[in-house]
Amino acid sequence: MTGATRQPVFADVDTGVDDAMALAYLFASADAEVVGIASTAGNVPVDQVCVNNLGLLSLCGVTGVPVSKGAENPLSIPLRTAEDTHGPEGLGYARLPAADQALTPYDAADAWVDAAHAHPGELIGLVTGPLTNLALALRKEPALPRLLRRLVIMGGAFDYRGNTTAVAEWNISVDPEAAAEVFAVWGAAWGLHKPTHLPIILGLNLTENAVMTPSILARLAAAAGAPSAPMSVLDDRGTRSTAANPLIRVLEDAMRFYFEFHFDQGEGYLAHLHDPLAAAVALDPELVCYRQATVDVELTGTLTRAMTVADWNGRWGRDLNAHVGVEVDPAVFFDRFIARVGPFARDLA
Repeated sequence: MTGATRQPVFADVDTGVDDAMALAYLFASADAEVVGIASTAGNVPVDQVCVNNLGLLSLCGVTGVPVSKGAENPLSIPLRTAEDTHGPEGLGYARLPAADQALTPYDAADAWVDAAHAHPGELIGLVTGPLTNLALALRKEPALPRLLRRLVIMGGAFDYRGNTTAVAEWNISVDPEAAAEVFAVWGAAWGLHKPTHLPIILGLNLTENAVMTPSILARLAAAAGAPSAPMSVLDDRGTRSTAANPLIRVLEDAMRFYFEFHFDQGEGYLAHLHDPLAAAVALDPELVCYRQATVDVELTGTLTRAMTVADWNGRWGRDLNAHVGVEVDPAVFFDRFIARVGPFARDLA
């Protein structure tokens, strides 16, 4: 990708395992310039998310990217975290180096606003955690939707089962009020008037097609010139990576925990790369096919709270507020992921 135009990206993450993979993809992409990282409470508490984000920057040798701390809790409900899914520190069995930099003196909501004003009409916003920080940023700067070039959200499940409740996806369920607020504001800002600027929302119906397996992970290690012992469901729990490459070692140790979690859920020795797919789409929306819809979040249902509901046919009579991802070719995504992250990791060694 020599000579690629670098696109400014602001990433809002609750760094667990797949968020870390998403950040690695962005750092490895010649067409991306990460101009800020917002830490969101979600997979783990926000202080741990900050530690993970700063550690990943150190691991990847990335400098000059400000990391901001976000809200410690959702807008109106207690925080729930997912250490069972991502490990006690969010990255499974992986251990990160100490941070080389400090957090910004301003919070994540201000970071969103500052980045948008610094790159008006150019900034790509990517959210792979709960929407708390973005909702707070919209309260500070209602013009934010018109300042962004594009917004990509990993969240929800459309005509598809949930992964937290029977109908709700994790990111939305952690702070459904924030998600509802963001969707409402974006619809009011653009709606039918300029539908090309509606946010791209990638739900479980799409992202669960991006299935990482030990064989694909081995392809990544090979591309980095750092082959290690292949992973197997027969391995002892917590077996550590033998890769000499520091980034591959961290990713393998993180992914092993993720594989084990999915196996225990009866899904097989695999993992869904929700957030890296969203990062790839943020840089190239043509990776995914979409349908326009009006999306809202159920806030009061006894059995359906935090469910994302898409009005595909305009029955509500409300403005459109989303491009909902409905189709992706996983092979194309994984080829691109390996082609970027593999050489990037090799160059770190």
